[in-house]
Amino acid sequence: MDLRVQFSRVRLGRMNNHYYLLGRSGLRVSRIALGTMNFGTGGFHAAYGKTAAEAEPIFRRYVEAGGNLIDTADFYTAGESETILGKLIAAPGVRDRLVLTSKFTNTVDPTDPNAGGNGRKHMIRAVEASLRRLGTDYLDLYLLHTWDRITPVEEVVHTFDDLVRAGKVRYAGLSDVPAWYAARAQTFAEANALTPMVTVQLPYNLVARDIEAEFPAMAQTLGIGLTIWSPIAGGLLTGKYKRSGDGLTGEGRLQAAGGQRAVSAREWRVIEELEKVAAELGRPMAQVAVNWVATQPAVGSVIVGASSPAQLDGNLAALDFEIPADARKRLDAASAPALGMPYTMFTPAYQSWIVSPGLGIGDKPAGYAPPLWNAA
Repeated sequence: MDLRVQFSRVRLGRMNNHYYLLGRSGLRVSRIALGTMNFGTGGFHAAYGKTAAEAEPIFRRYVEAGGNLIDTADFYTAGESETILGKLIAAPGVRDRLVLTSKFTNTVDPTDPNAGGNGRKHMIRAVEASLRRLGTDYLDLYLLHTWDRITPVEEVVHTFDDLVRAGKVRYAGLSDVPAWYAARAQTFAEANALTPMVTVQLPYNLVARDIEAEFPAMAQTLGIGLTIWSPIAGGLLTGKYKRSGDGLTGEGRLQAAGGQRAVSAREWRVIEELEKVAAELGRPMAQVAVNWVATQPAVGSVIVGASSPAQLDGNLAALDFEIPADARKRLDAASAPALGMPYTMFTPAYQSWIVSPGLGIGDKPAGYAPPLWNAA
């Protein structure tokens, strides 16, 4: 069936087809996004890449299920991801129904100092090249891929604004930057009536909860939705890897480059608790891991990849259930990050002990701002 027709006949049982606004914007996105880092067989990601023929059924399955948020980058498979994706989108004519996202930062020519980083020269060249490879005249969402430590944030924000005004980009965002940098970018944009950041893309999962110290509160305060990559920790949280001495055994991305990934005692405790919860719920470990991330504070969407349509189906079903409160507490306890100073001073336990002892003080009462939902 033509995907243009299929999109209008979405089967709600296939995917939790709820769309939410990304950050403080009017952009509606799926809670599960499709990552295309493995579309293509070149460059840094070649070890687990898929040919165009292998990628097509994965893309088609996602679109048929009603997903609309597609994530790529000029760096993925040395540009092949964008090229393949452009052809996959053009064939069924579904470009306008998708929220197409790409990213820039990483070098496209190691001999040229301006062919990488986040400066205006590279940023403009990068978006033009991405548009050519994708076969489109605009990107719905364009992200700075990685903080380069030296480009002034004001230059990045001004360039984003110029690209939006030129019609080449609809919305702007960031990926893998410090929280202070994202806060600076957003406040500078607000103070100068420039294009705001609607998302920050970050790694987050049950064994890597580092972002919790700063990012959720920053995002909620400044109107930014977090989009999450690596929700299953590169496959570690799927159950397919088993202990082997100080490392692990199992077929998958973590073994693709040879050798063994070291797994800490804490990580094994998380994996074991996740396995128990998944068994109790009758769900695959990967689904529970994705569900946990997607329902954490400030998270707008979770990016999942897939090596096959069947694997994608499993990921798309990750929001078809709720993790019971008791099970969530157990997962939270097993995976609790070790917060250092001064973050331990911001916990409810510390605050109730020394800031407001003996008093019950909160931000707003329950129901102060109930969620708005236009039901289907």
